[in-house]
Amino acid sequence: MSQSAPISNILEISAFDPVAKQDPHARLKPLREQCPMFRDEMMKTWLVSRYADVRGVVNDRGMWRDGMNAEDGSFARRVLDNAPERLALPASERQSILTMDDPDHARIRTPLAKALYARVAKARPKIDRIVADVLDTVQGKARFDLIGEVAIPIPIVTIARILGVDDTRLEEFRDWSEGLILGLNPVRTPDETAYMERSSQAMDAYFTELMKARRARAEDDLVSDMVTLQAEGAQLSDTELRINLQALLVGGNLTTTDLIGNGVRLFLLNPAQKAKLVADPALVPQAVEEILRYEGPVDVTGRVASSDREIGGCPVKQRESLMMSLRGANRDPEAFERPDEFDITRKGTPHVSFGGGAHICIGAPLARMEATAFFSVFFQRFPTLKLTDEPPHWRALPFFRGLERLMVES
Repeated sequence: MSQSAPISNILEISAFDPVAKQDPHARLKPLREQCPMFRDEMMKTWLVSRYADVRGVVNDRGMWRDGMNAEDGSFARRVLDNAPERLALPASERQSILTMDDPDHARIRTPLAKALYARVAKARPKIDRIVADVLDTVQGKARFDLIGEVAIPIPIVTIARILGVDDTRLEEFRDWSEGLILGLNPVRTPDETAYMERSSQAMDAYFTELMKARRARAEDDLVSDMVTLQAEGAQLSDTELRINLQALLVGGNLTTTDLIGNGVRLFLLNPAQKAKLVADPALVPQAVEEILRYEGPVDVTGRVASSDREIGGCPVKQRESLMMSLRGANRDPEAFERPDEFDITRKGTPHVSFGGGAHICIGAPLARMEATAFFSVFFQRFPTLKLTDEPPHWRALPFFRGLERLMVES
C-alpha cells in the first residue's frame, strides 16, 4: 500500500518537512485519499489518517500505549530514552501516564484526574482574573506579540495557581516550564538539552519542596490534594507524582498556548466568523471546539497493537506501532461537511484532537476552560485588532502545530 503513497516516510507530515510546516494538509489530504493506512518500513510504523480508523484505534482500550511494547526499530521505540540506567527503573518511575499502560496507568491517573477535575470545576473565576490581568499588560499597545505576551503567560500562570506555586516564584516557574518543553524536541542542540536538564532538576526539587510543605500545612491547591490522597491510601509514590505533575505542566502549557494563538489567527483571517463570535458570546464553547478541529495543537498520537488485527482493511500484527493523524482525521470529508472551512456554528461529529479512550487528554477540561475564558473577552477588548504583514512563524517542533510569534496591531 505504501508504494502508492504521496509521502515516503512519517516525518514528511511533521514540522521537519518545509511543506508540512507551512500547510500540513498539503501532505495529509492526498495521504488520506490515496493511502489512509501508510506503512513506513524504515520507521516500522503505520500512519493512520481516516477519521473512522483513527477514532476506532484511539478508543480501543485493548491497545497498548507504552512504546516499549512495540517491535524493535519502530518509531515508538526510537523516541524513548533507552539508557540502561533508565530501563532499570519501574515503568511508572520513568514515564508519565501519557505513555503508560494498565495497571500503573489506572492506578496513577485515577487519583490525579479526581483531584484535577475537582480543581478545574471551580477554577473559572480564577482563570477569568488571570486572563484579565494578562490582557491588561497589552491593552493600549499599538503592536504586540500575541504568543509571547498573551498566549504563553495565561496557561503557565493558570497551572501554577492550580498547583499552588507561590507568586514570587512565577518567573522561575515559567523559565523551567519553557526548558521542560524542549524535551518534546528530538533534535535539540547541546545547549537546549542542558537547559532542559537544568529545568527538570529545578522543577523536581521545587515539587519535592512543595510536597513537603503541603504535608506540613495543606493549602487550597492541587499539590495539597494529591499529598492528602497519598495519606489516605492512594498508591502512588512521590516520584510518580512529580513525573506526572511535570507532564501535566508541559503538555498543558504548550498545547493551550497553541490553542489560543491558532484561534486568534483563525479569527483574524476569517472576519465573518469573528463577527459571529462577537455578536453571540454563546458561540464561544462551540468556537473553541472548531479551533481544535480545524487547527488543533497536536498532530498525532500513538498506540501499539496488542494482538494481530485488521485496521482500515490492512492486517496489523501484534507489537506493530501505529501513529494516528489526529489532524488528518479532523479534516476527513467522510466525517465532516466542508472540512476545510472554519465554521464556528458547526455541529455534529466530534473532533479527535484530545485522542480518546483510556488515554484521552487528562488536561482537556482545563484547556477548554482557559480557551473559553479567553475568547469570551478577547475580541471585546481588542475589537480593531488585525494581523501585521509579518508572515506566520510556525514552530519547528515535530508533531505539534503552533506559532513561535504572532504579531498583531490595532
